[in-house]
Amino acid sequence: MSRSTSLTHIALQKFKRNFWGVFSFCFLVICVLTAIFAYALAPDNTENANQMHLSIHSKPPGFEVTMLTIPSEVETQSAFSRFFFGRKSAATEIPISDYKLESQHISITEYTLDGTQGLQKEYELSQFPEATALEDIPKQYVKTQKFLLGTDKYGRDLLSRMLIGIRISLAIGFVAVFISLVIGITLGAIAGYFGGKVDAAIMWIINVTWSIPTLLLVIAITLALGKGFWQVFIAVGLTMWVEVARVVRGQVMGVKEMQYVTAARALGYDHFRIITKHILPNAMAPVIIISAANFAGAILIESGLSFLGIGAQPPMPSWGGIIKDHYAYIILGKPYLAIIPGVAIMSLVTAFMLIGNALRDALDVKN
Repeated sequence: MSRSTSLTHIALQKFKRNFWGVFSFCFLVICVLTAIFAYALAPDNTENANQMHLSIHSKPPGFEVTMLTIPSEVETQSAFSRFFFGRKSAATEIPISDYKLESQHISITEYTLDGTQGLQKEYELSQFPEATALEDIPKQYVKTQKFLLGTDKYGRDLLSRMLIGIRISLAIGFVAVFISLVIGITLGAIAGYFGGKVDAAIMWIINVTWSIPTLLLVIAITLALGKGFWQVFIAVGLTMWVEVARVVRGQVMGVKEMQYVTAARALGYDHFRIITKHILPNAMAPVIIISAANFAGAILIESGLSFLGIGAQPPMPSWGGIIKDHYAYIILGKPYLAIIPGVAIMSLVTAFMLIGNALRDALDVKN
């Protein structure tokens, strides 16, 4: 069969004609690239973007302040570690409203929220190892810092926290969907192919798991495994395989009656080869669509767990955790602190749902 008439090519052409599907795909590509280069893009590239400045907490988007950096020795860090895990920094950043160069030290006035006279401190030239003269201190250690999305209630850069937080959302989606596909496809294929008591036993497990509310099951698994990053991945993945298994079972039960499967049995092929080489490749279209929906579901579940405090643990940035820290600010005059991560979650989930709809239309052989 020529490439122009192949089912894959036809499905791809249908997908390309779906504006929202292509738009969502491009958006997700940008999100994935942002997650990969998060620390390179983040203004605060320290580990977990956790540089706190309590004197400038809850500032609006576009806020600017002069910052003095007091350096400190840190352990040697590879470029790979710095790129993927952030810069390990022991340096102290101090928001200041004014500074003066006097003799062999710099005198600074700390920034205050209410505009009153802040504390005055002095730092010796010896505390700035790369400055050979007093005039070098402002050039190398004093800078104007702009917070494009403002600061959170701890004075951390909200943009940096959002950029690094996207890693959590995408990672939980990938790992949870992978776990659900491995378990769901395996059990669904076995139940649908062999039938009988095997099918009855697996369906009993599926029905029992299905009857438990997803969020309660995730919370139970998370509490059993402990709070943490990887525990959330496993917990979400273990609750999303049921739907995959049911769909795969139904598809396999239909496909196994096809003539080419009967021919494969007549040729003496073993069950494993028949399932993996002949049945599953022709039953995966609905699974692909479900995977997109499960991706969106995993992001929502993780955000909910972080909001409840049993997801990704501080200081690791998570969009759900950011909402948890700032939802009270909605009625305190600074709603953007909770709305920004909320819109980010909504956008990512919507993109996956639109891709799922586009894939459904593209893989529908009736259209």
